[in-house]
Amino acid sequence: IAAITGSASGIGAAVKARFEAEGFETIGVDLRNADIEADLSTEAGRAKAVSEILAGCGGALDRLVLCAGLGSSVKPASLICKVNYFGVVDLLDPLLPALAKGSQPNAVVICSNSAQIGDFSDHPYVVAMLEHNEAEACEVVDKLESSIIAYMASKHAVGRAVRRRAAEWGKASVRLNAVCPGPTNTPLLQGCIDDPLTREAIENLRIPLGRRGEPEDVANTVWFLSGEQANWMHGSILYVDGGNDAE
Repeated sequence: IAAITGSASGIGAAVKARFEAEGFETIGVDLRNADIEADLSTEAGRAKAVSEILAGCGGALDRLVLCAGLGSSVKPASLICKVNYFGVVDLLDPLLPALAKGSQPNAVVICSNSAQIGDFSDHPYVVAMLEHNEAEACEVVDKLESSIIAYMASKHAVGRAVRRRAAEWGKASVRLNAVCPGPTNTPLLQGCIDDPLTREAIENLRIPLGRRGEPEDVANTVWFLSGEQANWMHGSILYVDGGNDAE
């Protein structure tokens, strides 16, 4: 059984389709058009998602893929923080016991290759997220009035959150990794292309392989990370971006 957030569109939908094609029963989570309809921007929505995932898998979960996220075109900036960071860690941690009871269990988090574009190491926004202070993180990022920073720094924090959990998850024999996609043809990317603030930057991105990614490209990598061929990969962050990060 695999639980997948953001399953209604984009990368999440492609991951769900790939797991189903491989014989998995899937539990999709999204704001609408999903097995579990939950608003991951709220504490109540995250708790609902966790509760219903546990009910759906009977307390033993084999795979968890956290794809739900908002792009830099979304406002207010704090909404990005709530979904992209807290909508990840507030599912990861409470679902670890169920994963520990699963078969060859592991989780994959969708990050972004934009996570390292800026120097966010000691940014107050990132510090607040990593300290799990949602109110502080939202207050800081709303004062910045930059959804671009809200997005990139939230993904930076997510990558660090994954690596920080390697020891605990390893002791539980549950692998945890992240995938950092580059520009991928999804509704999230289209929203950024439609935004005058980010359109030019996205259109001018250099991708050595000569094309943007498709959701299936990322889903294939998620499937690899979740399988036996990657059974010694843990705490890793894998870039899947056609070479864009190398530029």
